Amino acid sequence: MDALILPAVAVFLSAALSFMALKTRCLTKDGAVASFLTGSFTGVLGSLGAFALLTLFTVAGFVATKSGMARKEKCGVVEGAAGERTWKNVAGVGLPPCLVVALNAAFPMDPTLFAVTFISTIAVAGADTIASEIGVRDDRAYLITSLKRVPPGTNGGVSVLGTTVSTVASLAIAVIGWVVMGQNLGWIVLAPFLSGVVGNLLDSVFGALLEDRGLMTKYGNNFSTAVIGAAFGAGACFATGCA
Repeated sequence: MDALILPAVAVFLSAALSFMALKTRCLTKDGAVASFLTGSFTGVLGSLGAFALLTLFTVAGFVATKSGMARKEKCGVVEGAAGERTWKNVAGVGLPPCLVVALNAAFPMDPTLFAVTFISTIAVAGADTIASEIGVRDDRAYLITSLKRVPPGTNGGVSVLGTTVSTVASLAIAVIGWVVMGQNLGWIVLAPFLSGVVGNLLDSVFGALLEDRGLMTKYGNNFSTAVIGAAFGAGACFATGCA
């Protein structure tokens, strides 16, 4: 019976959080369904720590989305009518951690490897979310591939504010995730931190080279960079003998 408690709690909390996100216009109806499925999948097949970290990231993302709405509306980067996200947004950032959970369920990983890989996907998504939502407040944005001055919110645009807060966010997610997932703090926590930084920068590179030219959607960009971040973190584990 105890084995059913976590899955049941995960499904209940995922439903409650998705419903609240729908009512506060953080998510559309299909976005709320996708959020529920992502949370439930992680809670049922993953671990308590993985589900808790995903939940924390989700709540933080909603808060970041609703902050500075006037500024984002002025820059024309508001999702939907009031910042609400669709299933595509949720899938872009939610599928990578679900893939890690699925792989771990099918082929059990070393606990450290699973923690690094899972946290890396969240670090990339979190860093990108913060860079997009907060960085748009900086008028001094530059295209990452040429350093040419561009308007805030431009695909591939980076700023000092956005890069700074995204780096801090990546570090915070790595440390918090490491503790939440029951790992002992050590230098390997730098792996998901660096994954978040690298993934976020790659998001801007892909935005300038592919997304802005119609060769990749923003959702595909989010998915790809999170997967690359996970691979980067896993590679660091194997290279250092931590897994």
